[in-house]
Amino acid sequence: MKNAYISGTGFYVPEKVMTNRDFEKLIDTSDEWIQERTGIRERRFVHREMGPSDLSVPATEDALKQAGLSAQDIDLIIFATSTPDYYVPGSGCLLQEMLPFRTIGALDIRVQCSGFVYALSIADQYIRTGQFDHILVVGAEVQSTIMDISDEGRDTAVIFADGAGAVVVSGTDENRGILTTHLHSEGKHFRELWLEAPSSRYQPRLNQEILDQRRHLLSMNGREVFRNAIKRFPEVILEGLAACNLEVKDVDLVIPHQANLRITQAVQKRLQLSDKEIYSNIHKFGNTTAASIPIALAEAVRANRIEPSHIVVLAAFGSGFTWASAVIKW
Repeated sequence: MKNAYISGTGFYVPEKVMTNRDFEKLIDTSDEWIQERTGIRERRFVHREMGPSDLSVPATEDALKQAGLSAQDIDLIIFATSTPDYYVPGSGCLLQEMLPFRTIGALDIRVQCSGFVYALSIADQYIRTGQFDHILVVGAEVQSTIMDISDEGRDTAVIFADGAGAVVVSGTDENRGILTTHLHSEGKHFRELWLEAPSSRYQPRLNQEILDQRRHLLSMNGREVFRNAIKRFPEVILEGLAACNLEVKDVDLVIPHQANLRITQAVQKRLQLSDKEIYSNIHKFGNTTAASIPIALAEAVRANRIEPSHIVVLAAFGSGFTWASAVIKW
């Protein structure tokens, strides 16, 4: 059996910068309030009609270039997003048509903030079994169009943003790559962070009452998300390390989902990680859900924060609730 390793990384964020000062003009908030509660100073919003598949094109091109491959070399696309271009078909199919891929499979998964790690676990298994040689894993979101940009929705609107990250997962006979992945969910919390409508439960799926009640916009119980996240992040990180007979002291870099700076700081304190052992970029990109880990990973690679043989841990927590980790020997 081959090992699966990340042979290329890439990311892309829209040109439009939405600062906290910009939000001050739209809702009752302040730069100080937002930074204190989230750590975010600015984020990126799409500047025209764009979907996650559009954002994923330059991210994919960068990942392919770093891997020394072309679209023709990819055997499967796994596309993680909570904000697909359309209900039907999946965004992976749209991406497959935008670049010169072969008629390969395109698999969309919707696991929100944990989507990229879930997708990575799927790619790992396909590579290990020898079915595929190179798999493109994408995390991409356009969330600005589902934000409730009002005083009522300000706690959520200032957090989420748009962006895309991509990696190429390839096979190798070397002693490196993805060592283990661990996936969890607890569905009883699904209403704590959700987008209620449009929904197949309703007939019609979208009506004026739903629009008037703003149920088509993202809703979050921030307190419950925080309480569960600071518990599940350390749990799943330690679970992954234990499976590899590793300890926290063996870790070179933890890249958590960029949910909230206070959550990242709580995880850092719980695991006693130094600043150089944990990666954070939420201050400039906000919470890009399934895109946040691949964006941060691509940035860390370009900043030489990751070197050969480094132990890198990816960890996510999000809507569902879902949480997951991946331990990688670079």
